[in-house]
Amino acid sequence: MRDWLNALRHALKDNAPPVVRVVVATVRGSAPREAGASMLVTANGEVGSIGGGHLELVATRIARELLASTPGSARLDRFPLGASLGQCCGGIVELWFQRHDVDDLPAIVSAISAREAGVCVLATPMAPGTRATRSLTREEALQEGAQLDERAQVVAGPRGDTLYERTDLEETNLWLFGAGHVGRALVNVLAPLPFRITWVDSREGQFPQTLPDTVRTLHAPEPQDEVGDMPAEAWALVMTHSHDEDLAICQALLEDGRCAWAGVIGSQPKTTRFRQRLSQRGFSAEIIARLTMPIGIGGIASKEPAAIAVAVAAQLLQLRDAHAAAESIPLRKNAGS
Repeated sequence: MRDWLNALRHALKDNAPPVVRVVVATVRGSAPREAGASMLVTANGEVGSIGGGHLELVATRIARELLASTPGSARLDRFPLGASLGQCCGGIVELWFQRHDVDDLPAIVSAISAREAGVCVLATPMAPGTRATRSLTREEALQEGAQLDERAQVVAGPRGDTLYERTDLEETNLWLFGAGHVGRALVNVLAPLPFRITWVDSREGQFPQTLPDTVRTLHAPEPQDEVGDMPAEAWALVMTHSHDEDLAICQALLEDGRCAWAGVIGSQPKTTRFRQRLSQRGFSAEIIARLTMPIGIGGIASKEPAAIAVAVAAQLLQLRDAHAAAESIPLRKNAGS
């Protein structure tokens, strides 16, 4: 569950019944999910996952017990996965269970507003009956002794009595040029993943009527003119209905030089032809090589749009992992260098 704050806000609006949030507070050794993974449990179902299996089954049962308890109920449980649950992971997981009802809505809305203002650490005392959640800056959390890892979303406090959660969404800004069959399939695959998508197409009426919350659409008769509006360090995928349009966008990306990564759909002959044409337009081989052509992980022979989308999404996830460990090399300006 990528944005648990908004999910919890939606679950509690309009005087809805209470919800229990279950979050992986700490992990030692191997476990199904990382610290910060969470799920919401209601009387009618669950949203999100803490890893499935026996751990999630037991956690759901405990959460439903809290649903029937008093407002503000909470508990911290420790689970040796191998010894107590028979899971082969063998690690140890601590889960924080917290019951929320409509009285918690103001605090949730306040945390969302704080995040939008750049205050993106939430500190929750791990004690039953408390509603004293605080929004902190990263610096304030560090001053209190929280060990905030760049990638982990949750780290317990120095005495283990406070849960510090990063609420920033860690999304990759992706500009997707082209709303054809592959583009549509890719948006569906990426919807639950950590990407914020700007979807561009030159044709009117090309976008579906229903879109994920993480997608905004942009009709642009000349898509290459939109490259200048891309944020610095955004990623780009080029897969329009027209090879000439694809080439114009690629040229604009290389001339602009701020994109952290860019990929182009197509066959090997298309890749060869694009490299030749970009070379003729004054781009060096080194600059052209910063366009990934063709896109998608290897080993998938199918050309079905859904299969291509899966291959491309897998590549993007690999890139996110790689970029988390090292800064990306931007596409540089100076086409003739």
